[in-house]
Amino acid sequence: GTVKESGEKHKGSVEIPNLSEENEVDDTEINVSKKKGEGDVLKELMRTEGTTKVREALRDYLKALKTEFTMGMILPTKGTVGQELASEQKLSGNTVHDSVSPQSLDPVGVKIPTVKILMKQIFNSPAEELYRIFTTKEAVQKFSKCPAVIEPEKGGKLQMFDGCVNGEYAELVPSQRIVLKWRCRSWPDEHYATVSLNFKDMALQTELQLECKGVPVSHEDSTRQCWKQQYFEEIHTLLQQAQASME
Repeated sequence: GTVKESGEKHKGSVEIPNLSEENEVDDTEINVSKKKGEGDVLKELMRTEGTTKVREALRDYLKALKTEFTMGMILPTKGTVGQELASEQKLSGNTVHDSVSPQSLDPVGVKIPTVKILMKQIFNSPAEELYRIFTTKEAVQKFSKCPAVIEPEKGGKLQMFDGCVNGEYAELVPSQRIVLKWRCRSWPDEHYATVSLNFKDMALQTELQLECKGVPVSHEDSTRQCWKQQYFEEIHTLLQQAQASME
């Protein structure tokens, strides 16, 4: 903010630690702080009139959030979509704007909020070897320490960690890229994320770039930990063991 009389600018922040739709906005804690120096007049203004304005904005925000989340929560059934397409066809003559047939649409379901996870990891391994670890049953079973189903071809099945993770291979470019349809058992039924593994060869090392799209918001942290601990750290250990045995 800027002090009107002097024109001095001061920086501060507003922190809202407990915003929840379960609590009344008027009960929401709002903390105001500023950087060292003058500007107490601005801080006091934010604590009084500013707090009122912030609460008004929060009230509008929560209302908009609820409206946005509930809109289209229940997806249309096959029958409903079929009727809509038929109506559209009648209205537009012989032209159908949507080429999707009702039979090919997903059944009724519920939309859930999702996030995208991006991670990078350097492995002391050529890209070819690291790619093999993700696509060879024996290697997967070694680093996961569990029986696995690995069918490295488009549409091939993937099952790991005693069935805690399953999915299928969607794309394979040897030593360069793997795309998976991937889910954890604890996720909502039939919900899958799209996992892209890109292998960037750096001579004796490889940078693995992970993109995981469609992760349920409530499972973001556990999904990160799964890739970090059960995949990356265990693969590091496997490579170290292989290096030690060669030496």
